[in-house]
Amino acid sequence: MDLAVIWFFLWALLWAIFFATDGFDLGVGMLLPFLGREDRDRRVMIASMGPLWDGNEVWLIAAGGITFAAFPRAYAVLFSSLYLPLLLVLFGLILRGVSMEFRGKHESAAWTGIWDGCLFVGSLMPAFLLGVAFSNIFMGLPLDEAGRFTGSLWALVNPYAVLGGMFFVVLFCLHGALWLAARTLSPLHEKAREAAGFLWALALILGLSFVTASGIATDLLVNYANKPVLFLIPLLFVVALVMVRLFARKERLWASWGASAVAIISATFFGMVGLFPRMLPSGLDPAFDLTLHNSSASPYTLKIMLVVALIFVPLVIAYQTWAYRMFSHKITDEDLEY
Repeated sequence: MDLAVIWFFLWALLWAIFFATDGFDLGVGMLLPFLGREDRDRRVMIASMGPLWDGNEVWLIAAGGITFAAFPRAYAVLFSSLYLPLLLVLFGLILRGVSMEFRGKHESAAWTGIWDGCLFVGSLMPAFLLGVAFSNIFMGLPLDEAGRFTGSLWALVNPYAVLGGMFFVVLFCLHGALWLAARTLSPLHEKAREAAGFLWALALILGLSFVTASGIATDLLVNYANKPVLFLIPLLFVVALVMVRLFARKERLWASWGASAVAIISATFFGMVGLFPRMLPSGLDPAFDLTLHNSSASPYTLKIMLVVALIFVPLVIAYQTWAYRMFSHKITDEDLEY
């Protein structure tokens, strides 16, 4: 049993779960100025994610913690190479949390307007920058033999990375619109459904464009060409998006939201499986790649961590499942009393 391989896929799974859970929070925040024309609508949108958003970020902490503990060399290179983008992601997440807490502290249109703007920015920044960061990883970072980043930060803002950032933004907005459609009453419910229809078409176009661009700008498809059965992963993304549309038309909105989560998870695994066994490819020389084997911790460390993960990850999943069921009802005026 290769523990490094197991931890690579656990690492990928935790990122996928984070995107599928916190993704709808980020989506709701990004949709705030477009669907929340009235103050009550904005309050409903914030209340829809209020009890869950901070719990969703547990998966980000877990993904970062596993990178540090299971793949310490990759962690060191990743956070030094992409220091500024990842720092901006952190600032965005902090800004989002602060804005939701401070918004209701003062009865003033100017006050709430400032924090609503902060919520939008604090949602857009992480969504876009995470897409940019992972797209650059897929392309290969300019890493030398010592793992030092030799490029410029401006080089990270390339067409493929921008496409990846836009793909993340639209996918999360679709996820957020479906969440709002499932949890709100009219007229916000209808506006969210209309937005989801538009975003669905955009997500499908951008998703197919991203896969095509990945075949040109990266070597992610090499693993797929070597094992064609792996093409079931991008196929699952397309099927999940189709089911999003079909379920939404039948007013099965929770099923539609679940299909959207599957689309996000399959999109994440598309990139991770294409990377395997690399974690941080070098754009200078494949000999400089950081792989799961030359970046992993000792076998004993991986074994101890695996035992801990097998105990606590299911517990967290069980708790969050309960929390999602508890807060799956439609938002009413009673939920707005804060």
